[in-house]
Amino acid sequence: MAAAEGRNWEHPYVPKDLKLPDYVPCFLSQKDILVPYLGTSFLLVSLIWLFSGRSKLSKTDRLLMCWWAFTGLTHIILEGYFAFSPDFYKEKTPHFLAEVWKEYSKGDSRYAGRDAGIVTVEGITAVLEGPASLLAVYAIATRKPYSYILQFAVCLGQLYGCLIYFITAFLEGDNFATSPYYYWAYYVGANSSWVVIPLLIAIRNWKKITAAPQAEKKMKTR
Repeated sequence: MAAAEGRNWEHPYVPKDLKLPDYVPCFLSQKDILVPYLGTSFLLVSLIWLFSGRSKLSKTDRLLMCWWAFTGLTHIILEGYFAFSPDFYKEKTPHFLAEVWKEYSKGDSRYAGRDAGIVTVEGITAVLEGPASLLAVYAIATRKPYSYILQFAVCLGQLYGCLIYFITAFLEGDNFATSPYYYWAYYVGANSSWVVIPLLIAIRNWKKITAAPQAEKKMKTR
């Protein structure tokens, strides 16, 4: 839907009495937003996979590098833009990052409404977890001894952020999506990766960390 200047647009979000002065509707369709985002993400993951293939890393480590590169840039670019752009819903040009958050707010209007808890969690995620995720890529690629504990720590941060995100929504009535479609596609679906994948990585790295003392003990008894 095209937006025009000088008109007072009614926002599509829930609740309807949410105050969004000078709101400007999306310029881009859902397809125009998702295709470039998914395409760019696929290209990034493909490049990391190809370049990591030149090393002697295991396939698991190469997949982990792909994940950490993707999630790190997502935290820094997408979530960083949201955290430090309070007026994104007023954007009068088709700025891609503003369009992303206008669209995503259909699944969780707390973003458009600048909920204090959401802004805090996203800000911390962008500033701390984003760079730490990219550091994990480097740590895995160069086989740094801190790789496992770093990945474990970032996973705990991501899981904690997701818990805060879902629990606060539940306590506030869990009524922030414009329709069941946006609820399941955006609120649940788009966030499920940051629950399932960090949980699996945390378990793997916890096993690696706790196995290290046992391996050292065996070496000493030989």
